[in-house]
Amino acid sequence: MTERLAAGDPAPDFTLPDAEGNPVSLADFRGRRVIVYFYPAASTPGCTKQACDFRDSLGSFAGEGFAVLGISPDKPAKLAKFRDNQHLTFPLLSDPDRQVLGAYGAYGEKKLYGKTVQGVIRSTFVIDADGKVELAQYGVKATGHVAKLRRDLGLAAA
Repeated sequence: MTERLAAGDPAPDFTLPDAEGNPVSLADFRGRRVIVYFYPAASTPGCTKQACDFRDSLGSFAGEGFAVLGISPDKPAKLAKFRDNQHLTFPLLSDPDRQVLGAYGAYGEKKLYGKTVQGVIRSTFVIDADGKVELAQYGVKATGHVAKLRRDLGLAAA
């Protein structure tokens, strides 16, 4: 089992390709708060719902000073198709070797339809302006997660 992060831990830095293959680093966002969320697979029903909820709340998150990054093991071409089909306006990053997923404790054993499997653990992290974990949430639900995250951060409804 991968070790889980908690508030106050340094956020593991990363550089991953976006949907166009361009490198995006967590360090690029120093000085502002970042919501980093990990999801299992682009274009699946739950992941689409979650991504669209982030998309629909992006303006209000930006107004509160947050950037949003989505990370999955999908290749950039699949991310580009997902982004275009769902009109997503925040970076989707590709982690096919699951190194960043592992560093954040977002890959490991989980229950799926009553069976124990290895896979992506749907997780969300809020990283503060100094690169420390402000909030770590593991095993989140796809539906309703963005609204719950807003409440947990003390933000008004989008």
